[in-house]
Amino acid sequence: MAPPSAEVDALEAIVPPRLPAGIDTPALLIDLDVVERNARRLVEALRARGIALRPHAKTHKSVALARLQLESGARGITVGNIGEAEVFAEGGIDDLFIAYPIWAEGPKAARLRTLHEKVGLGLSVGFDSIDGAKRLAAAVAGDGDRLRVVLELDPGYHRTGVPPEKAGTVARAARNLGLDVAGLFTHGGHAYAGAEAVAGAAADEVRTLTAGRDALQAEGIDVDLLSAGSTPTAIGAAESPVGEIRAGTYLVGDRQQVTLGAVAPDGIALWVAATVVSTAPGQVIVDAGAKTLTKDVAPYLAGHGYLPAYPAAVIEKVSDYHGNVRIPEGSPAPALGEIVAIVPNHCCPVIDLRDSFLAVRAGGIVGTWPVDARGRSG
Repeated sequence: MAPPSAEVDALEAIVPPRLPAGIDTPALLIDLDVVERNARRLVEALRARGIALRPHAKTHKSVALARLQLESGARGITVGNIGEAEVFAEGGIDDLFIAYPIWAEGPKAARLRTLHEKVGLGLSVGFDSIDGAKRLAAAVAGDGDRLRVVLELDPGYHRTGVPPEKAGTVARAARNLGLDVAGLFTHGGHAYAGAEAVAGAAADEVRTLTAGRDALQAEGIDVDLLSAGSTPTAIGAAESPVGEIRAGTYLVGDRQQVTLGAVAPDGIALWVAATVVSTAPGQVIVDAGAKTLTKDVAPYLAGHGYLPAYPAAVIEKVSDYHGNVRIPEGSPAPALGEIVAIVPNHCCPVIDLRDSFLAVRAGGIVGTWPVDARGRSG
């Protein structure tokens, strides 16, 4: 299904970048000038509302980019699993929230204990059940500092998290196990259903955290941290009593975020550069396929990426190393051997497919930077 015309207009406002000469494709490029502007924009917008930003580093998995976010005013960083936390802790970042209900058994229990010993009070871990809390408590039993935990509530996404009315019971049990219940968090992932769903999902996050806070207070538990998070709901959920926002893709942007209205057309910092390797009537083939662009396509997007220099083109099919680009009759087409810039649909898995990316400024390469936590998915 093609996006509505207003969203098409937003995509068409994206200006293709000036690609560095001589790059080997397919290549992943991140524009540091745009990244720095994006980092400042969200921090300043939230600060004006008295709310902190704890960006989700699963988007970029880069220690260098996380440091840039911290230098721009972020409170700390969010990660999605123990593996990512281990990488960022090794990189010297000591304010980490694992926003995931870790099931701490077997190797994960030992890894969590080691991480807790290394990071101490700078580590917080998500949970959403009493049984999960029991395993977290057992994993760190005997450590000097109590493990900080944050209870996840379901704001209507129906993935993980407890209903807010049960928050008091679960938090009380966790506290009785010796855990430090630091707060509550939500993820308004149902905002990704489409632009019309964003405002409602943001309101759901605020409502859910308010109800959860009230449920904890009824149990005599006061917490300082109420954390909401997604890039689409970052601004909409930034109201009292929420005190922290966890957005990730805002930093580099992608086609989906522009379509949802969450990232401005000038906020695209991440590009895939691909070469046209074959042509036929009505079609060109680029050397960016599923192993570069992924097969992630939201129902309101047409194709596997967007070519701003050729807005009518549709990447209608990808195999491992081929991207089949349909060129409508009468539309301009890139030439054989031409290098084109593609905006990926979803930046997070695209970055995780690469060991490194080209960091660029003003069309020039300033370095090849590692994707430090690439492949750390557990």
